[in-house]
Amino acid sequence: MQTRSHIVPLFLAIVIIALSIWSGLAPTDRAVWYAEVMPIFIIFGLLIVTYPLFQFSGLAYFLMSLWMIMHLVGAKYTFANVPFEWANQYLSPFLGEERNHFDRVAHYIIGFYSFPMAEWLLRKRKCGLGVAFFFSLFFIMSVAASYEIIEWQYAVIEGGNAGIEFLGSQGDIWDAQKDMLADTLGALTALLIYLVARPDLRLRSSY
Repeated sequence: MQTRSHIVPLFLAIVIIALSIWSGLAPTDRAVWYAEVMPIFIIFGLLIVTYPLFQFSGLAYFLMSLWMIMHLVGAKYTFANVPFEWANQYLSPFLGEERNHFDRVAHYIIGFYSFPMAEWLLRKRKCGLGVAFFFSLFFIMSVAASYEIIEWQYAVIEGGNAGIEFLGSQGDIWDAQKDMLADTLGALTALLIYLVARPDLRLRSSY
């Protein structure tokens, strides 16, 4: 079995823990913060618990950490209010919306989780490349649709400002559909990266 370095996942874990502490210090809305960080802590915990059983490539851990980092920042300020003007001025001409695009970029990065899904399927020899890519893409699309339903129900149940901030639609009636499209485009991007990196050919899993 090829020996793998633990430096990359360890470094990323330290970054995530440090950002979690920073994010939890006086967030804009505590109720929204709890709702936003819950999925991060669940996934982060699962990655730690399963690490002795299966270790992803360093690139997979890096791509997964990007969403956690952006989500922790969004939880701190609420996604609609993240200081993102420096990027909005460049993104608005392409996306054609006058809004804070931090949320849209975060959804795009969620799609990067198609990379570790494809890696796990191929390194565990569950299927071939085509099926792995097909499943990974539709896995992300299913998660994206499910999360939009969760946002909707939280907004209905919680109500008030917390519900509006968690929903993060910023007045756009097509926000859910655009978020799901961003997730899908991110997944396709990650799968293209996978074709170049091919960690399943470099790493041999014996788990």
